[in-house]
Amino acid sequence: MLRERVIPALLLQGAGLVKTQRFEKPAYVGDPMNVVKIFNEKEVDELFLFDIDASKQGRGPNFSLIESIVSEAFMPVAYGGGIRSVEDGRRLLALGVEKLALNTAALKDVSLVTALSQAFGAQCVVGVVDVKRTRLGQPRVFSHADVEPPERAPLRWAKALEAAGAGEILVQAVDRDGTLGGLDVELLRTLQGQLGVPLVAAGGANDVEGLLEAFRAGGLSAVAVGARFVFIGPHRAVLVTYLTDDERRRLSSAFGNA
Repeated sequence: MLRERVIPALLLQGAGLVKTQRFEKPAYVGDPMNVVKIFNEKEVDELFLFDIDASKQGRGPNFSLIESIVSEAFMPVAYGGGIRSVEDGRRLLALGVEKLALNTAALKDVSLVTALSQAFGAQCVVGVVDVKRTRLGQPRVFSHADVEPPERAPLRWAKALEAAGAGEILVQAVDRDGTLGGLDVELLRTLQGQLGVPLVAAGGANDVEGLLEAFRAGGLSAVAVGARFVFIGPHRAVLVTYLTDDERRRLSSAFGNA
């Protein structure tokens, strides 16, 4: 297991998995159970699973589908999408989900982060910060569900989520999502050392060199990876994969892991 985690991020839309570009144009990837089986075979250490329509549609999680997916997974699964109450969190954890990721619900009322953290422990709660750059290149908190963020500065919102009880922060660069163009290292440098909880980055992850640069720039605990693990080639043909043995060795060696 790598100390610096590289986590596949899967997006649910309906009963299938998709991958977006800049949070738009979802392309079908496959059946979630089949994809999870492949990641089992590749001995992936952890998964992120996000229902991208739940909050936009004003509905809760699809508990039966989540149960099927989690029961198939040999690794811990963090889930986000439509979590609106402590009872939602309780049901998800009872199904085998290990972490609850909050984005839209926290933008609406950050006290839900506190309630979940108090009920289940901070280690179960991931605060998600979506970041989109303005025309002038300034990073600002973004809501895919068209909720007005209570704080526009990514670092201040990340700190607010931490203060509310989140035990981990996931920062997603919307402009780089699905592009394979590299993580937003400039953004990560502004966050480095500023939080007292683990920081995870997403959006644009590609090759090992880029992963290493992001880990170092942001002092990251993990990188969440989407397109890099489900597409191949210029035409983005679907091929579910993970780090090769050589890539794992290079990451492990770079950080002095045993």
